[in-house]
Parts: sequence; C-alpha cells; structure tokens
Amino acid sequence: KFSFSLNSFLNVYAFYKKDRHSWDNNLDLAYGIVRTTSLGSRKATDRIDLTSKYGYALNKHLNLATLFNMRSQFAKGYAYSKTALGADTASLTSKTFTPMYLLLSLGLDYKPTDNFSLFVSPVTGRWVVVSDKLLGPLYGLDPGKTVKNELGAFVSANYNKKLGANMAFKTKLDLFSNYKKDPQNIDIFWTNVLTAKIS
Repeated sequence: KFSFSLNSFLNVYAFYKKDRHSWDNNLDLAYGIVRTTSLGSRKATDRIDLTSKYGYALNKHLNLATLFNMRSQFAKGYAYSKTALGADTASLTSKTFTPMYLLLSLGLDYKPTDNFSLFVSPVTGRWVVVSDKLLGPLYGLDPGKTVKNELGAFVSANYNKKLGANMAFKTKLDLFSNYKKDPQNIDIFWTNVLTAKIS
C-alpha cells in the first residue's frame, strides 16, 4: 500500500505607506495533490486568493478603507462517491477560475498592532462568476446565468504571529452576509497557516 502527497504554497505581499495613505497587497497561492493505492490521485488543496486594500488614516489605529478581493482555484475539482456496486465515481464541481468570487468593499480598517487588522464594511458588493453554465446552479446561480451579484456586509480579520525564531502562524477569517437573500446565513472563509523552518 502506498500514499504520497505533494503540497506547494506561495505568499507574496507588498505594502506602501506615505503620510495618511497606505496600500496593502497580498497574494496566496496553494496547490496540493495526494495519491493513494486505493483512491488514485486527488486534489488536496487548490487556492488563489488576492487582496488589495487602500486606506486613509483617520487616526493612529483607524483607517477609512476600500478593499478588493478575488478568490478562485487553478484546476478542476470533483465530488467523489460510490455507485450501487461499490465502484468509485466522480462528478465535476469546479474548473480553472470557476467559480471565481470578486468582492469590492468600503469600510473601516482597525489596526491596533502591526500583526492584527479588522476590516468592517456595511456596504459590500460581491460577484460569483461561473463560466460553465452547467455548474452555475451549484453556486446559487439561476439556470443559464454565469454571474450572480450580491450586496451585503463584510468582515475580515487578519492575524500574524511569530512563534520563536523558526515558526510563524497566520490566520484570516472572512464573513459575508447577503442582504438580498437570507442575511442570517453567513458565508465563512477561514484559512490558517503554520510554517516552520527545520534543519
């Protein structure tokens, strides 16, 4: 019996600050596969996450800010199940940049420390883009449509912590409530990354 996994992760960021103006940019790329004797090759992780945030300082810790976020994936995704005879079967659920979530938000960005920020917005536009019309209904789109527009509230919390000389922890929690339909149902996107340098 054999099991093999391969994962890759890239984080790129750029930060600009002058007087009251600041501009934060962050790009997370992740892709991984796992191969086992019984299941074959399957995608373990697949993520593209770009965030760009411009802020104008109201005081030392509070900015008036606008935020853009794009989230998608690199490769096809499948839902796996078994047939009545016990054989494995797979159905397509996603493709390259399908779905793609685009978000544009205006709000307040609170930064009490260098390693924590909390962005809160009562006015946020989000678009769900699904280029394949057959997959659209899986993501709440009407049959035959490729784009769904939502208007809602958005909260994003980001925290980074260095744990000693060789370890670091990063977490990001995004919450979105759609005013147009069932605002009590909150979309949650939460990522956690622990990195360690081993020699």
